[in-house]
Amino acid sequence: MNETPILYSFRRCPYAMRARMAVAESGVTVRLREILLRDKPEEMLAASAKGTVPVLVKGERVIDESLDVMMWALAQNDPEDWLAHKDDALIAENDGPFKHHLDRYKYSTRYEDADAEEHRAAGFEFLQKLEARLADNEHLHGDKRGFSDIAIFPFVRQFRIADKDWFDESAITNVQRWLKGLMESDLFKSVMEKYPLWKEAGEEISFP
Repeated sequence: MNETPILYSFRRCPYAMRARMAVAESGVTVRLREILLRDKPEEMLAASAKGTVPVLVKGERVIDESLDVMMWALAQNDPEDWLAHKDDALIAENDGPFKHHLDRYKYSTRYEDADAEEHRAAGFEFLQKLEARLADNEHLHGDKRGFSDIAIFPFVRQFRIADKDWFDESAITNVQRWLKGLMESDLFKSVMEKYPLWKEAGEEISFP
């Protein structure tokens, strides 16, 4: 019997967002379990001791890295050819240095001696790289969205949330346009629907 996989997710986590977007794009059905990171289910921790989302469980197989969940879903069905539009180096820069500065900009009080403005300036350098790349294209690889767009954009969205007025007034009009388009897409709206917490309600959601 080919049992439907389980996907543990937290709605507002950028890693979980990009995984849900890839799963939704692929159309592969999963049993979504919405969690709170401060109250993680024992079943999720038993599958992945890391305690981070997303976690996809398919039989004995556990996938607990968001990019790997994206790859798993798109390997089964990739209707927009996202996998052909994947820049590993750019995604690594997003997940590494940019995420480092994003955390210390948005949550500076959580880090000893973190200067929010310094980390904002350092993160902005990555946004300027995206700005140049988007100068002649709607998305990071051309006119159509691809893997890189979906992998990176939830983190740029978080960067904006830290100070929306500052972000919207900054000289990164291409990034602003790109971000707005992805945020207003039917795909993104569909994966941001609110669901009951699985631990409380015991309710799995057939997703997408």
